[in-house]
Amino acid sequence: QVPPDPNNPNEKLPEASNPPPYGEDMNIEIAKKAAAGAIAEAKKRNWNTMCIAVVDTHGDLVYFERQDNCQYASIQISQHKARTAARYRRPTVVFERLLGKGPFFAYLPTLDDAIMSRGGNPILVGGKVIGAVGASGGTGSQDDTISQAGVAALK
Repeated sequence: QVPPDPNNPNEKLPEASNPPPYGEDMNIEIAKKAAAGAIAEAKKRNWNTMCIAVVDTHGDLVYFERQDNCQYASIQISQHKARTAARYRRPTVVFERLLGKGPFFAYLPTLDDAIMSRGGNPILVGGKVIGAVGASGGTGSQDDTISQAGVAALK
């Protein structure tokens, strides 16, 4: 048995574990509406470098849109951000912030198929995750703003 490390915040047992449950899967109409909201925000801000991915609850691609000036790497990155947000049922910025807290969170990159940069946000309908939006092509804060705009377009 390894003794607990009182300095490690991961040693504390949470009172509860209540992530939002999964709901019914994303459909193409909802996915297109989310992507349209993200692209509209990118155009409004004159950010013409975005890739937008919308995935279902499993993290599988439902809809993808790429602006003409998007870097090729962002095609996969946007999908990875969306997949992580859907599968882990939280925004990818959560991982980024935890990773920045120091060595006690160095295990995060070992998580299966997770990306730790902002720009992926789950889509909740009725308090349930139905998918996620991922954006890539700008800075992390730009990606997150665009991804959030995609989610907000569904409200």
